[in-house]
Amino acid sequence: MDNDKLRLTSSEIGSLWGEYVNGTMIDTVNRYMVTIIEDEAIKAIFEDAISTFARQKKQLTEFIKNEGFPVPIGFGENDINIGAARLFSDIFCLNYLHIMTLHGLIGHVTALGVSVRKDLRDFYDSCDDDAKKMYHQTIELLLEKGNFQRDPLFYPDKNPSFIESEDFTDGIFGKGRCLSATEVISISFNIKKNIMAKTLSIAFSQVAQSKEVKKFLVESEKTADQHIQKFTSIMHHDNLPVPRSWETEVTTSTDSPFSDKLMMYHIGFLYQAAQVYYGTGLASAMRSDLVTTYESIILKNLMVTKKWFDIMKKHKWLEQPPLAPNRRELSGEN
Repeated sequence: MDNDKLRLTSSEIGSLWGEYVNGTMIDTVNRYMVTIIEDEAIKAIFEDAISTFARQKKQLTEFIKNEGFPVPIGFGENDINIGAARLFSDIFCLNYLHIMTLHGLIGHVTALGVSVRKDLRDFYDSCDDDAKKMYHQTIELLLEKGNFQRDPLFYPDKNPSFIESEDFTDGIFGKGRCLSATEVISISFNIKKNIMAKTLSIAFSQVAQSKEVKKFLVESEKTADQHIQKFTSIMHHDNLPVPRSWETEVTTSTDSPFSDKLMMYHIGFLYQAAQVYYGTGLASAMRSDLVTTYESIILKNLMVTKKWFDIMKKHKWLEQPPLAPNRRELSGEN
């Protein structure tokens, strides 16, 4: 059987749907940022990102159409104001592209992992290659400009060792022990992602048109800051450095470059993605205080996401992904 002619599974169409909606959102932000960036090297990377997604979007559209599903509305010209004043600095734009590229890498690999058809696997392979290229480019340029924030450095022991005491699981309120390198991975990454969420919440709250949206974004900024403080206090207890904030990379402009719909969706996307990373951090945590911290943050995130969902539903800003057939409704039972 030619597996390129196999019908797409629910997981495959779900992945394509998500890639399209999320991709058009990030592309819309990128198309605004490229108009305000003055640094030629940074602008060139954004131009590459825009042309890369244009190619991917065409293929995504073909996959979805050929299967008979409606192409999502996603985000586009109705969600961008190209003439808007500068809202972000060049270096924030570059950091934004770097973080979003990380999301893309993880998304492409996840989509590949649920894909069976060869043409779909080949597509996600090429998307992964594009994302890896962009990942290297953003890191190299951030390093060149002295703006890449590396994680803390550890010093090597002479020999490998084994866990021999239950004290290893004690947090900072017991006998305690210092953070392990495997725990720092998630803590540092989650601080960086919350810094991004906080900075975008501040910027978006300045330019949002709706009072309801403004209020939510201000609350979102406070929530992200609370999460940053919790993770930062754990790092500082072990005298470890933390990534710097980016608030000062947001200008004082109140001229909105984006629709309220896009800004709300973007913040929701970050909060939902964060749940995955918090879950990963929780799974790798072997200190009781870390477990408690992750659990409280996950619960808070769920509460914020519920408020976000209610606003998105109220304004009909949230597209519905393809659903399983309702057999009871089809049989007339409902």
